[in-house]
Amino acid sequence: MNRRQFMRATIAGLGATAMAGTCYGFFEAGWIEVSETTLPLPGLPATFRGTRVVFLTDIHHGPYTDLAYVQNIVRTTNLLEPDLILLGGDYSLRDAKYIAPCLDMLGNLRAPMGVFGVMGNHDAWHGLQQTKDGLRHAGIHELSNDCQIFERGGDRFVLAGVEDLWTGVPHIGDALRTARRDDPVLLLAHNPDYCETLKDRRVGLVLSGHTHGGQMVFPGGIAPFVPSWYGDKYLRGVVKAPETTVLVSRGLGTSMLPTRCGSRPEINVVTLI
Repeated sequence: MNRRQFMRATIAGLGATAMAGTCYGFFEAGWIEVSETTLPLPGLPATFRGTRVVFLTDIHHGPYTDLAYVQNIVRTTNLLEPDLILLGGDYSLRDAKYIAPCLDMLGNLRAPMGVFGVMGNHDAWHGLQQTKDGLRHAGIHELSNDCQIFERGGDRFVLAGVEDLWTGVPHIGDALRTARRDDPVLLLAHNPDYCETLKDRRVGLVLSGHTHGGQMVFPGGIAPFVPSWYGDKYLRGVVKAPETTVLVSRGLGTSMLPTRCGSRPEINVVTLI
């Protein structure tokens, strides 16, 4: 093989490799994993232990994530028969026209304890009021610095939510203004970075998204872009914050690029104990 033939073969090989990688990236972006875990919520009464929570976040309906994909998320979630469904924000991507269709589809989610959600940074960027209106129209309860108290036979636990760290003012004091001093609290916070400064010890578990698990994670666990002030601490999975435990979901959609690598989209199923 002469030099010219070698160069042509090399370029062709690199092109084929790049094409294969791109094709895989598109495939992985739609390859949803149902991730099940059991996590303690300190102080949770026995009457609530075993509660199955499905957590969905960072759906990003838009040019990269079509409505059929959102419909599949809804169908899969309902088949899991959760007690409670929680949404972590970032429902749309790039344009306000994607907000209403996504939330209308999410309005088909069903759980006996209800469906609740918070806002993400993209919701503020693309249409905060439209997203709030869409959640209300879909029958999804918004928890922006607010809470929902669940009671059974005198036992209680609190579900709270805070505004997004980048685009709002998260305030746990406002969120828990109607809670008692001894109530166990499950918190929704779109951006897990908020947990670094969270001091209210009633919050025993936080569900977050935002980082997409890095979205593009290369061999050796290298994630070139993680939208966090704390490096890859809050990349994904169960993380210990200073005063609480955080489950960081890899989320379901994509942003910036329409592909994923080493970070499959996931539906999180959490059994509380």
